[in-house]
Amino acid sequence: MNAIEFPWLTAIILLPLVAALAIPLIPDKEGRTVRWYGLGVAIADFALMIYAFWYKYDFQSSTLQFVENYPWIPQLGLHWAVGVDGLSMPLLLLTGLINTLAIFAAWKVTTKPRLFYGLMLAMYSAQLGVFVAQDLLLFFLMWEIELVPVYLLISIWGGQNRRYAATKFILYTAAASIFILIAGFAMAFSGDTVTFDMATLGMKEYPKTLELLVYAGFLIAFGVKLPIFPLHTWLPDAHGEASAPGSMILAGVLLKMGGYALIRFNVEMLPNAHVTFAPVLAILGVVNIVYGACCAFAQTNLKRRLAYSSIAHMGFVLIGIASYTELGISGAVLQMVSHGLIAASLFFLSGVTYDRTHTLMMDKMGGMAKVMPKTFALFTIGSMASLALPGMSGFVGELMVFLGIATSDVYSSSFKIVVVLLSAVGVILTPIYLLSMLRQVFYGEQSQELHLDAVISDVKPREIFITACLLLPIIGIGFYPKLATQTYDVKAVELAAHAREVLPVVAHQQPSNLYSRIFTAPTLATSQVENSINISE
Repeated sequence: MNAIEFPWLTAIILLPLVAALAIPLIPDKEGRTVRWYGLGVAIADFALMIYAFWYKYDFQSSTLQFVENYPWIPQLGLHWAVGVDGLSMPLLLLTGLINTLAIFAAWKVTTKPRLFYGLMLAMYSAQLGVFVAQDLLLFFLMWEIELVPVYLLISIWGGQNRRYAATKFILYTAAASIFILIAGFAMAFSGDTVTFDMATLGMKEYPKTLELLVYAGFLIAFGVKLPIFPLHTWLPDAHGEASAPGSMILAGVLLKMGGYALIRFNVEMLPNAHVTFAPVLAILGVVNIVYGACCAFAQTNLKRRLAYSSIAHMGFVLIGIASYTELGISGAVLQMVSHGLIAASLFFLSGVTYDRTHTLMMDKMGGMAKVMPKTFALFTIGSMASLALPGMSGFVGELMVFLGIATSDVYSSSFKIVVVLLSAVGVILTPIYLLSMLRQVFYGEQSQELHLDAVISDVKPREIFITACLLLPIIGIGFYPKLATQTYDVKAVELAAHAREVLPVVAHQQPSNLYSRIFTAPTLATSQVENSINISE
């Protein structure tokens, strides 16, 4: 890195963490100063991010930008190596927006406010580090640091069964992290050189069996975070017990870390193994969509229904990753951004509803549209976006994934038809469980326990502002998708080309493999195979 350049990414990552360490020094008894301090730090960091990307980032380049590389612990080969490209940049902006709004949403927290806002800022810093880390050990460190604040936020500020949910979360995610460490060391020590630099690891050639095992290890680790069935069971419990700000970050950012890592590691660094696992990802995506939708319909707890909805929507990310097309990969990234905004808005509004009713059980609500018309209107807009109504970002993301897998020349027609049709079943179920949720909460028989006319008030200006900050980009992307896609289009093209270029070679090496009836392109690309063989000779 040039010494005269400002270390933008280091400043963006460390600002929340350093600010969190200073919170104990702030003189404050009731938490008012601390909450303004936390919000100010989050806004400043988000503003720094926007400034750097607006004026310094080249949208036409697919290479890493803002690259910084400093020796940190040379004895362990650990470098502070960070950089940003089209895959990580939109997710960084999403992280900044969601965390800033989550801190604003936690305005009424009075229990241990210093600890709460300190954990929020530390978690914010670690999440940013995950998306920009270019050293495998640094990535793992940031991934692990992020777990501790989430565990404490659920276990201290959660609901009645918060300790069970927090313990389940930490057991699942910490156990999954072991696979990152094992797979990462296997990659680092493979070959003649030992390195943790992710760019170098991506250029190494690995033995076939080792690459498949490493891919499987990463798939398990990141599949827990995404989450992928059957590694998903921690999510409904965590959402059901987490506070509204915690759920906003869980759905808006944490799940996206799993999708990002799958693309960064499994697709970009292990393309040969991706040939074997891509159909598996597509099948798991279909299972996520159908299973998540069916389970969501069966839930009577408002936040658990939204949690299973998140599981279903993450299935589209898996299908897009498996599509081998620029459109599919672009749709997967857009689906992550879109779902982050939509889920954060719905979980925040569920928190608004809980603050008024002190219950999340939909059968104990009803008739609330009369006394909370603004809340009902905002909840309806968020639900319409979630069920992929045209004009909303959810529609664009899901449509791109569908078109990506349907137009892929890599899979057989029968395989594509099955994937598309089964995914469509989940899409049909989505409006059923979302519209029934709106009916149960805001219409239906009025619960006598709520005393609606005497107690419940509608959303306040602060709550309207938070929801509007999430809904406006949802609608904006829905009508003009280029607002989001222009940030990563070039990178999506490169990822698809990088994944596809190994197909002819793998087909020549394995002419009759397990997926001979699923894949079509490898067996048809004879000229490409011959060219690659001639080049190698």
